[in-house]
Amino acid sequence: MGSHKIFAVNPGSTSTKIALFQDDTCLYSKNVSHDAEELAKYESLSQQLPYRRDTILDLLDKAGVSLEDVEVFVGRGGGLLAMEGGTYGVTELLLDHAKNCANGVIHPACLGPQLANEFAEKYGAQAMVVNPPDVDEMQELARITGIKGVNRMIHLHALNLKETAIRHSKNVMNKKYEECNYVVCHIGGGISISAHKRGRMVDGYDIVGGEGPMTPTRCGSISAADLLDYMDKNHLESADVKKLCTRTGGFVSHLGTSDAIELTERAKAGDKYAEMLWNAMIYQIEKCIGSMAAVLHGQVDGILLGGGMVYNEDLVKQITDACSFIAPVTPYPGEFEMEAMASGAIRVLDGEEEMKVYSGRLVWNGFPWDKAEA
Repeated sequence: MGSHKIFAVNPGSTSTKIALFQDDTCLYSKNVSHDAEELAKYESLSQQLPYRRDTILDLLDKAGVSLEDVEVFVGRGGGLLAMEGGTYGVTELLLDHAKNCANGVIHPACLGPQLANEFAEKYGAQAMVVNPPDVDEMQELARITGIKGVNRMIHLHALNLKETAIRHSKNVMNKKYEECNYVVCHIGGGISISAHKRGRMVDGYDIVGGEGPMTPTRCGSISAADLLDYMDKNHLESADVKKLCTRTGGFVSHLGTSDAIELTERAKAGDKYAEMLWNAMIYQIEKCIGSMAAVLHGQVDGILLGGGMVYNEDLVKQITDACSFIAPVTPYPGEFEMEAMASGAIRVLDGEEEMKVYSGRLVWNGFPWDKAEA
């Protein structure tokens, strides 16, 4: 295994995270801020590309950071059609889908492959994408619902979930990810809970669609009948309800804040409403963990907790007390997104994984009976 220099880029709504790695060592990292007024001038996300690229290059130049010997530029994936997990080379087809948000999800992550490609062309390197949010490895039983023609899909923090499982397998289990079964959680501003069976994420919750536990900004799973009654009572349109699923539900709906630290401080100060909300969120997380354990038929090697809220000791204790009868609970506070992107590229360069080719076709496109009636 040789020594590799990797540059990772992760675009957000008003900033872009960048990190330069020499193998597993981070040499330089920065959250590059972008002027909101400048971003607002562009009609589409992809039109922001030259501005974001030049802002990053100017900052690196002032910091004296050279990208001349970078071997791979890795971009956060976005806008792509559902695919298997892994590391993908950036191709013209992948670029086109990212640029046009082929999956219909308009998110700054679609700029990740485009930025990686810009840098790779400039410095004569490779461009890759690692476990984008569009990873879909669900088993078929998990897809069908009680409404004909409506099949489940999942949107999760795939990059961080898989990286947490890969690291735990190597460092704790002394096994390959493909040899283990886990329930893996990302508990932050969004909450993902997933079942991993021998290297595949076979089930989880569609957090974009509102499934799973309540979060600081998302309503979580609720009765469809109750939701319809709520819409009628408050004269809401479907667009308003979609906001409840992703931006104005959870803590925001109840107490007007998305700040988990603020909520816990209010609870400590005697605010019973805040205390109930905090404990209810954890309770719902525990229920979802139990559900994913059942998906794995109880054969669970570990319950892994990642994300920013895992720094909270009370949250970890409550989940451990409730779920350790299933399997050992291991906290991994924070997230490994930048490290995960670099590690995915390194695994390919070292021959531990084969680089995949983006097909541009949905990894799953309905049951046979759906197609027969289409």
